[in-house]
Amino acid sequence: MAMTMVEKILAKASGKSTVTPGENIWIDVDVLMTHDVCGPGTIGIFKKEFGENAKVWDREKIVLIPDHYIFTADKRANRNVDILRDFAQEQNIKYFYDIIDRSNFKANPDYKGVCHVALAQEGHTRPGEVLFGTDSHTCNAGAFGQFATGIGNTDAAFILGTGKLLVKVPATMRFVLNGEMPDYLLAKDLILQIIGDISVSGATYRTMEFAGETVEQMTMEERMTLCNMVIEAGGKNGVIAADETTFKYLQGRTDKTFESFHTDENVAFYSDRSYDVTKLEPVVAKPHSPDNRELARNCRDVKIDRVYIGSCTGGKISDFLHAAKLMKGHQVKVPTYLVPATQKVYEDLFSLKHDGKTLSEIFLDAGCIEPAAPSCAACLGGPKDTFGRLNEPEICVSTTNRNFPGRMGNKQAQVYLASPYTAAASALTGYVTDPREFM
Repeated sequence: MAMTMVEKILAKASGKSTVTPGENIWIDVDVLMTHDVCGPGTIGIFKKEFGENAKVWDREKIVLIPDHYIFTADKRANRNVDILRDFAQEQNIKYFYDIIDRSNFKANPDYKGVCHVALAQEGHTRPGEVLFGTDSHTCNAGAFGQFATGIGNTDAAFILGTGKLLVKVPATMRFVLNGEMPDYLLAKDLILQIIGDISVSGATYRTMEFAGETVEQMTMEERMTLCNMVIEAGGKNGVIAADETTFKYLQGRTDKTFESFHTDENVAFYSDRSYDVTKLEPVVAKPHSPDNRELARNCRDVKIDRVYIGSCTGGKISDFLHAAKLMKGHQVKVPTYLVPATQKVYEDLFSLKHDGKTLSEIFLDAGCIEPAAPSCAACLGGPKDTFGRLNEPEICVSTTNRNFPGRMGNKQAQVYLASPYTAAASALTGYVTDPREFM
């Protein structure tokens, strides 16, 4: 029987030879990730249901990542990290990327930063495996050819105790992207284009599989951007077949063996869409929804107050490289916030060069605010003292993933989601700007 890549992964995880969309199956979990926002709730449910002294199913398959509300004086936020730390020590969890000294993140050798980028950089995202995380953007890891999706605290607590979960096999929607990427387009434009086409509920509880020569030519970080935002279309997970690019990225990051799966030729998809990327243009998602798509060039009349470059979607080193390329030799007209996703990305900002200058030099020469400590920061609002948070009803162009009212802070604020190119171009003009104006 012909199966999709995701069906094959789930069949293997359930010990079955075949599975079909809509079928409910018990599967074995390879990795469970939780962070400082949902971790305490997950731990609370685990202790309530399995007992105060219960042991987790596998201390080496759990990854605890403080990243959401870190650099804040908020006592409750800080308490959340303490709860993770207590649990990690009690259970002897192998992978806990702790932060103890918040005044200087560099003094924390274990601290990583944003969970989804850290999972990839630390080798926890492997083809053919099942990864669950208590965060909706866990689908980011589908870029590695694995089944990765977000779950709630109750499901996560159940996995903590059993290593299993009951899931319904999702149907697969395929998106074939062909053509050579124009130099002014990025993966963020492609996923915003797709979400605009199918809407924020267009892929509800379905797999979005990305294929085609455009995807095959993408770097791992650009593939991650594509998969990261399937949740903004309601998707259960996003997935891209593993190939040489995937294996090369994983070299030196993991020593675990894995099996990669590919979709069969004659499989029946729930839907099948094709795009010629050479015909696409830079787009933004206008307030207050990721599917409120418009061409960047049609938004020139939108004056902005600030630009934000960061998050799991837009805070990877390639995202900053793209922004720096565009900004070099120019001056920003609005406050521009830079939030690297992880400590590794932060270090790369000060060592990676473009045209003889480090990225941080290019940004500072352009008048940007100094790069912040790596974390989720203002992407999801957070406490009032969060770096880059929209505390006033301002208009912001952002490389993040959501622009619902209040998402980045103030409920009256307006967020335009954009690629790093479009964000950088907008920073240079003070209005929503098509990056081709600077290319």
